Amino acid sequence: FIISAAVVFTLNFRPLYYFDVDHLNITAMSGLPREEILQNYNVLIDYNSIFGTKVLNFPTLAMSESGRIHFEEVKSVFGVFEITLIVSGILSLAGIITAILKEPGDLLLSGILTIAIPAALGVLIALNWETVFVLFHKIVFHNNYWIFDAATDPVITILPDTFFMHCALMILALV
Repeated sequence: FIISAAVVFTLNFRPLYYFDVDHLNITAMSGLPREEILQNYNVLIDYNSIFGTKVLNFPTLAMSESGRIHFEEVKSVFGVFEITLIVSGILSLAGIITAILKEPGDLLLSGILTIAIPAALGVLIALNWETVFVLFHKIVFHNNYWIFDAATDPVITILPDTFFMHCALMILALV
């Protein structure tokens, strides 16, 4: 529950991206004005929600067929985390109540894993973000559609991998 909550919160926490637009100088990288960048980003985040629109249409950016397929896959990943949050929240609440009534020590393994998994991931990110980023994509996506060409999918110019590193660090910090 804690991990899925941290992921869902971070994926929907727009101020992190708004900060990075300036901090990472995304306007210069993309050649787009800040308002246009934020408009396209907001459409993407709204789309990725399980309650979002069924079709992604960027207001000002072109998108290739492979880009469309990739974002459909991303929406599925977001959905898994959102559903996991809801289900694990219900199960965790029931489990915590039961464990407290029975034996409080039963929560020890959960506590250890909640700290050990993010700590291990944090070390990997600190050692080599690029490798972690590529490995994540190879595990989660079973094609190379995540490798964008800025000529056909200019959205990549407003989504630098450093932003995703900031998301990963935020998830770890929240956990």
